[in-house]
Amino acid sequence: MYAIVKTGGKQYKVAVGDIVEVEKLEGEPGTEISLQALLVVDGTDVTADADALAKFSVTGKLVEHTKGPKIRIHKFKNKTGYHKRQGHRQKLTRVEVTGITGK
Repeated sequence: MYAIVKTGGKQYKVAVGDIVEVEKLEGEPGTEISLQALLVVDGTDVTADADALAKFSVTGKLVEHTKGPKIRIHKFKNKTGYHKRQGHRQKLTRVEVTGITGK
């Protein structure tokens, strides 16, 4: 059984026991959270209807807050001496999926 969940404007395929890195979520490590399910697949049964998905619950536990890899941005314009350097590290949260349940 697996589900497609949406958080931070992105979609992730998760199953029970998976650890996924998502954009930063509020809360302390060890906190239980609930994720919005967009699709649930159980063997050959596929659930994508909004009314049926309201009965499903995808729960997880915050494992830790981390940062992603350093991304270097370098802008350059020829013959003008223009260089602009910038860096970015996205704040991430690791979430362990603890359950996918249907009511």
